[in-house]
Amino acid sequence: MEPIAPTALHARFLRGLERSPHQVAVRVGKETVDYTTAHRQALAWAGALLCAPGGPPKAVGIVAGRSLTSYVAILASLYAGLPAVPLLADFPAGKIASMLAAAEVSALIVDEEGAALLGADRGALPAELSALAGLPVLAPHMAAEETGTLAALGLVPVRTGPASALPAPRSAAPEDVAYVLFTSGSTGRPKGVRLTHGNMAHYFALMDSWYDFTAADVFSQAANLNWDSAVSDLWCAWAVGAPLVSVSPHAYRDLPGFVAEHGITVWFSAPSVISLSRRTGRLVPGSMPSLRWTYFGGEALQFQDTDAWQRAAPNSAVINVYGPTEMTITTHRHRWSPEESTRLGVNGVVPLGLLHDGHAELLLDEHGEDAGDEGELWLAGPQLSAGYLDPEDGRGKYLERDGVRWYRTGDRVRRLAGGELVYLGRTDSQVQVQGYRVELAEVEHALRDASPVTGAVVVGVPVANSTELVTFYLGEQRSPQEFHRDLAGVLPAQLIPRHYHRLDEFPLNTNKKTDRLALTARATALHGKPAQVPAPVPVPVP
Repeated sequence: MEPIAPTALHARFLRGLERSPHQVAVRVGKETVDYTTAHRQALAWAGALLCAPGGPPKAVGIVAGRSLTSYVAILASLYAGLPAVPLLADFPAGKIASMLAAAEVSALIVDEEGAALLGADRGALPAELSALAGLPVLAPHMAAEETGTLAALGLVPVRTGPASALPAPRSAAPEDVAYVLFTSGSTGRPKGVRLTHGNMAHYFALMDSWYDFTAADVFSQAANLNWDSAVSDLWCAWAVGAPLVSVSPHAYRDLPGFVAEHGITVWFSAPSVISLSRRTGRLVPGSMPSLRWTYFGGEALQFQDTDAWQRAAPNSAVINVYGPTEMTITTHRHRWSPEESTRLGVNGVVPLGLLHDGHAELLLDEHGEDAGDEGELWLAGPQLSAGYLDPEDGRGKYLERDGVRWYRTGDRVRRLAGGELVYLGRTDSQVQVQGYRVELAEVEHALRDASPVTGAVVVGVPVANSTELVTFYLGEQRSPQEFHRDLAGVLPAQLIPRHYHRLDEFPLNTNKKTDRLALTARATALHGKPAQVPAPVPVPVP
């Protein structure tokens, strides 16, 4: 078997294994797995997948909750030389089915939550997942005598054993796909982004050069594994042989207490975590002294929240990061400085920062012409993904210009004198809700399809540090509870609006189109809560 190329993403785990063979690799609640055990399990699972009926899979779907299985499954997929497709077991079954089909997943790894989604506890495969019949499924939590439950569903149980285990991980070329991560689609269906080993290699080479991570660090893992920031957490920790601690929902009741309990030194999450922690009354000055590095991304980072976090973590640098999934995790970074950041920021939002080395950016107007220092951001470079699973989704997004392949972000930005960018807003209807990218068209599609409305417009309203979805609809009066019941089967919880207002008709603009700006202004007046700008505080250098 050929040696592992240093640019293969899983070569980072092998580095950590060599440095810390007996160190905890992942902690989920009270359960842990060390580097050596995770390595052996991944080799066994990878070999079993490659020997599964039907031949080697094209891609491995990981349908799971927060469990040790989900982490080892990602490693096993890469050890087998296959793309990992992490999906949340609490997604609606229909959405899971469409994602698996789009990614051409031909084998699954599931934990208890994933097995329950498949119907293992009910004895019947859900109708929405009927296309999975005959698919090989590895369920490590099941004993050999229990896997008959999967067979009864029409699935093919995959069993592990010494005979099928790989002797060593397979390598991967830079152009090979490492991950498929899904973003919301404007047509109401998810768009799968193909991230290659080469994309990852460039991103993590920069991370290695910028930050002094060691095996003595303890990394948080706040995002779910289907989000790109979780990719960053995982492979930064594993490359240095450090432990990764999964952050459970109840941890936010006392986040500083959780950080102290586990000695967390590196934190990465959406900014919404800050206001959540502030509301508990626990985020007080000096309450998180162990933190050395903090990263926030996925939505606008407000001055007030950044100041509160910095006071609570006086020994940490606080970094605002920016980048669409299509450009592999992040492309810009800005380190918080009370004086400088507040001087440069716009609308109380911390700047996006400077572009990553080796990349290029353009600011263009709606006609694709140079817009000077303010326009829509286009990006190019080695972190540009291989594109969407469906090339049709890339029309108007991945574009050739002067012989260079670019990604059109849809974000409006301003370039400052020093080259840093500040965020001005979206050029389309996409918004960020608790770190999740939400296409408003997808939510409107679900409302029209799943509830008895005759028309629906969804807008995003800034609420302190995040965004809330507000629905205006035509038809009979309905309660929020009724809407929630309708939407829970077709949308993840993060995409379900919080507020609903019935109208007799939608306002129209001069072009006789629905006036979304007017509806957004109305929703903001009803539900918006602008952020406050804090007094500056000194920032220590870690």
